[in-house]
Formats: sequence, structure tokens, C-alpha cells
Amino acid sequence: MSFEVLWLSMKEIDSLGITMPEVMDAVENGFAALGRDEVEMPAKIGVHPREDCFVHAMPCHVGGDIDACGVKCVSGYPRNQKKGLPYITGIFCLLDPETGIVKALMDAAWITAWRTGAASGVYARHFGDPDSETVSVVGLGVQGRVNLLAMAEVFPKLNRAQVFDVFPAQAERFIAEMQAKLPDVEFVPCKDVLPCVTGADVVVTCTPIVEAPERFIPRNWLKESVLAISVDYDSAFQADVFAENFTVDNRNQYLWTQNQGGYFQNGYPDAGGIYADMGEICSGLREGVREGLRGAVLMGIASHDIMTAALIHEKAVRQNLGIKLEL
Repeated sequence: MSFEVLWLSMKEIDSLGITMPEVMDAVENGFAALGRDEVEMPAKIGVHPREDCFVHAMPCHVGGDIDACGVKCVSGYPRNQKKGLPYITGIFCLLDPETGIVKALMDAAWITAWRTGAASGVYARHFGDPDSETVSVVGLGVQGRVNLLAMAEVFPKLNRAQVFDVFPAQAERFIAEMQAKLPDVEFVPCKDVLPCVTGADVVVTCTPIVEAPERFIPRNWLKESVLAISVDYDSAFQADVFAENFTVDNRNQYLWTQNQGGYFQNGYPDAGGIYADMGEICSGLREGVREGLRGAVLMGIASHDIMTAALIHEKAVRQNLGIKLEL
């Protein structure tokens, strides 16, 4: 017996006009479901075919009133950038939770980019100072772009973006693109990391994730009251940045990765040093902190992918978009 599967390319997904607030709301609902213990989500497993590269498998079922299921296969190859290829690529498989039959296959790079930026935005919703005006972005690839878009949604007074990338041409492209999207923001290109993070209310690091990080941002470079968001595991912030009010997207995944995956060593918080995870925050079990040193490691979790893919699928069906394949 054959059945139809909807195929959605990155171009088709992008044409749906999904906004950052929509993705943020979807991701927040996924976090809340985690906090209510309605989600089955093992820590992401992976293989590493080349140094500093990964291929991850990320299954998840978000139950309760949402009832969505799927699996993402995603790879990250930092060396691709020198080849003119994307760092992150992959495919997402959305399943019918009732039958297990595939409902849709779709590009995972768009999902990964937008849901990751959205998760930073949700964290900032709960921990950011509403009066924040200056954001620092270190690493100006796709994640740098979507994370800045998310910060602009959360902080209405944002008027300055201090940006740095090891590749000057990347910084030029970043500013040219983002200035058009955020015309009220002054973009300040920095020649080094220290001036980039100095005086910023929010610092977001989006550098490549590596196996043996040389962390280069210490606590004393940052403001006394600052929001520090790591989108790159433990590659950029030194451990003292996470000495207080340390939050993770998912406690189980962070600790599994610390104990089994080899990341978050050399002073990064263990179980006793975690203030909360975002499931606890978004479900109301814990409250966010708005002052002082606040930091988060947001690894990216499969509930984000499920919630974003379900949003994409709903809009695509409504707009009759995509190619129907017979399997």
C-alpha cells in the first residue's frame, strides 16, 4: 500500500513567510510541554566522521494537546565554509503519531537556524532586561543573523549591535544584510572580541562548535549585569561566565552530553550548578532572573524541531505548498 508524503524545500519553507515571533511561540510551547513532562526526547546522539564535525539524530514526541512526532538528521561541518558550502545541513521527517507513517519531509537547515535563534529569544524573554539597548554578536554566520533577529523582537529599545567575526568579509556581509532588516540599529564592526563584548547588555556567541575549545571570553570582559547566551556549546565563554543563574535548554541533555559526550568540561557547571532549564521556566516551575550575571547554554533540542516543523507543515498544507510524493 502506498501513501503520499509532502516534500518541502528550503525555498518553499522560506516562502511561507513565517515570522520570528511565530517560531518563538512554538518553541516556548515545546519548552512548556517539557516542563509538564509531556515530551519523550532522548539526548541527541551522533557520530563524528571528521574532526570538529558531527552528524546528529534527534527524535522527539511532544504529547498532550500538541501530539506531534518526528526525527531530524542534521550535520555540522565547520570546514564547509572554506568550500563555499553550508555549515549546517539536514532533513526533517514529520510522522503521524497515530500510525508512524511519514507525513512530510522537509529541509532541516531552515528549521535548525530559526528554531535555534527562537530558543535564544525565548530565553531572553524570561531572563533579559527589557531596557537592554546593546547586543554583541560573536560569529556572524546564519546563527548570528537569526539570533540578532530574535533579540530585536525581545528588546524594543535595541539600538546598537557590536559584531565580530574572524573573517572580515563575513562581517561586511552580515552588516549589509542585517542593516536592511533592522534599520534603527547602529552596527559597529569590531576588529577583536574584547571591544565587541565590552559594555553590551546581551552577548550571544555563535562560533563553530569544536571538540577542543579554546574559550576566549572571560567574565571580567563583560558588564556586571549581563545576559550571556551560548549557541556554540562551550566554544567561546569561559566557565566563570556561568558561575551564577546558569540555565540550560534541557537539563537531561546537558548533563548527558557533559558525562557522555565530552563537552562542558574544565569548570562548566555540573548538576548542582544549574539554576533551571527552560522547561521549568516556561511551564512556571521556576522564574527567570532579570538582573546580575545570567547565562545560558542553549544546545538546541528536538522539541524545537518538532514544534517548528509542525508549524511549517500546517502553513504549507493551508497554502497548498510543496510536492506530494508517493511512497
